[in-house]
Amino acid sequence: MKNTSSAITVENLSKCYRIGLKEEMNDSIVKSLFGFIKSPIKNYRRYRSLYKFDDTESEVESPDIIWALKDVSFSVKEGEIVGIIGVNGAGKSTLLKILSRITDPTHGQATIRGKISSLLEVGTGFHQELTGRENVYLNGTILGMKKKELDRKFDEIVDFSGIDKFIDTPVKRYSSGMKVRLAFAVAAHLEPEILLIDEVLAVGDAEFQRRCLNKMEDVSHQGRTVLFVSHSMPAVTRLCPRTILLNGGGIAADGPSHQIVSIYMNSEKATKAERTWSGTDQAPGDDVVRLYSVRVRPEGGEVAEAVDIRKSTAIEIEYDVLQSGYVFMIYFHVVNDEGVEVFLSIDNDNAWRDKPRPAGRYLSTSWIPGNLMSEGIFFISPGIRTLNPNIRRLKAEDAVAFQIIDSQDGDTARAGFTGNIAGIVRPLLKWETEFGLRSGSPLA
Repeated sequence: MKNTSSAITVENLSKCYRIGLKEEMNDSIVKSLFGFIKSPIKNYRRYRSLYKFDDTESEVESPDIIWALKDVSFSVKEGEIVGIIGVNGAGKSTLLKILSRITDPTHGQATIRGKISSLLEVGTGFHQELTGRENVYLNGTILGMKKKELDRKFDEIVDFSGIDKFIDTPVKRYSSGMKVRLAFAVAAHLEPEILLIDEVLAVGDAEFQRRCLNKMEDVSHQGRTVLFVSHSMPAVTRLCPRTILLNGGGIAADGPSHQIVSIYMNSEKATKAERTWSGTDQAPGDDVVRLYSVRVRPEGGEVAEAVDIRKSTAIEIEYDVLQSGYVFMIYFHVVNDEGVEVFLSIDNDNAWRDKPRPAGRYLSTSWIPGNLMSEGIFFISPGIRTLNPNIRRLKAEDAVAFQIIDSQDGDTARAGFTGNIAGIVRPLLKWETEFGLRSGSPLA
């Protein structure tokens, strides 16, 4: 029977900091002299205020106080993998630092049940003059590993890091990527009951990031509790069944990952799946044709930034033909978040193919089949050309964006595999398996 007791319990957790305010400028020598005399007392009070927050209890707070977290409450069950997402400054790293006991909360409390390990700033604790081998033992000891445990795991750690050739070279001669590889390799081979991970996928090359992700998947399958902070939405939806969205230091949403990621992608500061140009002067185009709007709409739903990998997705291009008599070619480019062009699609509707169009508003819709694209973020750049004469009338670069999410449920090309599936497309192809064949003969 699965254990459902809480490994992490957070109750009304708050953390505030003091920020600098603009200094008052003196406009006379007398004021400057008077300020110089008062400065020792002023500086002492300023120093004391860095560690005292009595004014946070008042109804009107001081203007130099900022709340990194404010009344955050949630619990995480043993063996649960929870993602933490949000824009920069939402409070994600502050939350993990409090749970790691790096800093104390201003108010509230967090209860941790079990041995905890943190991957917050990979590489902290490395000594530049020591070799990689010596730093493995130093860093491992700092993280709570015993020498016998390090001896047993040393070869595995070095092999995972991929820098075995340089393991006896002083760390000061390592590149930043090599340091990150070795540091993560040490931390990843700990055996804590609770693991806190903060944006380790933001550093290192693509191959290193794949190793990190695969290692975290291994950890999740071993029944450990994991809090995973990341800006990589595909990684969050694949690793974490549940996600918490932070905004402005508070919890904006908490629930199934695909739903929370959809909320995040729909937020004001995220990419948009719909764009409309209100005025003719601002709309892309010329005196022949103007773009009005572009939308991404999942099959059977409204406009959305996050779509299920299994569902067909409509790309809707709405435009105004201002002059009659032209033959138009409507098209769009699809580019992923690494800048790779996935495909180009051209309008092949026979109803208007090679036919001049009268003036008026048109809506051209193209459907991307479900189980075709891989998970990730994709950008749509629509364009319109006229034929005879062959002139590009408009192109709107990265007009809209959307994310394809793999929920790992139902009929997908993943087929139960939970690891990383490389590639831009992920088609659900037909497979057949025959049993009972004799060597060199057809099925009996």
